[in-house]
Amino acid sequence: MYSDSDLDSAVDAGAISAEAAAAFRAHVAKNQGTILADEESFRLLTGFNDIFVVIAVLLLLVAVTWIGVNIHPSIAGAAVAGTSWGLAEFFTHKRRMALPSILLLLSFVGGMFCMVAGLVVFGGGGFLESRSQALLTVGGTVTAAIAARWHWQRFHVPITVAAGALAVVGLMLSFAVFVKPETLPYIRWLVLLGGLGLFAFAMQWDISDRARHTRRSDVAFWLHLAAAPMIAHPIFFQLGVFGGDVGAGKAVIVIVLYIAMALVSLAIDRRAMLVSALAYVLYAISALFKSFGAIGINVALTALVIGSALLLLSAFWHVARRGVVRRLPAAWQERLPALDRPATVPSR
Repeated sequence: MYSDSDLDSAVDAGAISAEAAAAFRAHVAKNQGTILADEESFRLLTGFNDIFVVIAVLLLLVAVTWIGVNIHPSIAGAAVAGTSWGLAEFFTHKRRMALPSILLLLSFVGGMFCMVAGLVVFGGGGFLESRSQALLTVGGTVTAAIAARWHWQRFHVPITVAAGALAVVGLMLSFAVFVKPETLPYIRWLVLLGGLGLFAFAMQWDISDRARHTRRSDVAFWLHLAAAPMIAHPIFFQLGVFGGDVGAGKAVIVIVLYIAMALVSLAIDRRAMLVSALAYVLYAISALFKSFGAIGINVALTALVIGSALLLLSAFWHVARRGVVRRLPAAWQERLPALDRPATVPSR
């Protein structure tokens, strides 16, 4: 099994030409009867050995954390970060294993965060108040963002950019609460703004690789995956979807919002927003069926309706996307992911 990243690596190494790689991609797309760019391909597993390595890495990191916590939480964080970096030198830099690389990136950034957080929490020996907790988060997120930058410069794991961007958003949110604690009740709206910022950042990466041939597309995938829940959750929480009072009017609003998100997802050729909002629309439609008397089978009817709709959307994704994109202004079409793959491979 060869991924787009493997083909890019082969082109960079001179093993095959860029034209041969493009021809191979076109051949696979023709056989599958779809446009590969629409499949949102990303590398997660190279084989079962990835899972085996992940289990071993988890056992080692748990042991390192356990031993370090018995000394000091900051030492535990530093030990986890150092161990993760050392393992990444082999499993990421040399072996290019996908799933272990993701785990080692997250453990490295998380370890760096905990290293600073441990110093703040236990340095004063007292209970932290809200402003001190915000200060803790500021220091930790700054360190996490810097750590993500270091990791990206060394290993270029696509999820690293999303981890760093989340750290920056967390820094901005925690700094806002630290400066003005009265903003805490409005934190969901701040999260929504942060999600929209991440979405715009993801679109910049997508625009730079409209055919989705390079690593930039993988980076955009993880950024969209990070942005989607930050956009969906504040909106639906504000509507009180899980508040227990979902009438017909509120259910219709939820469905309309989900359709709007589906149209956006089709236009940008990303499914993360649909997945993030799925729980809310399922709950709303289930409550709607229940209000009409389908008490015993409301969940089954909801699953039938939504499952069928999503399967149809998946089967005819390219057709539906073509219909949506062609109704947009020409200037927008030129910046959205391409409807058809070009014959050449852009630079990485």
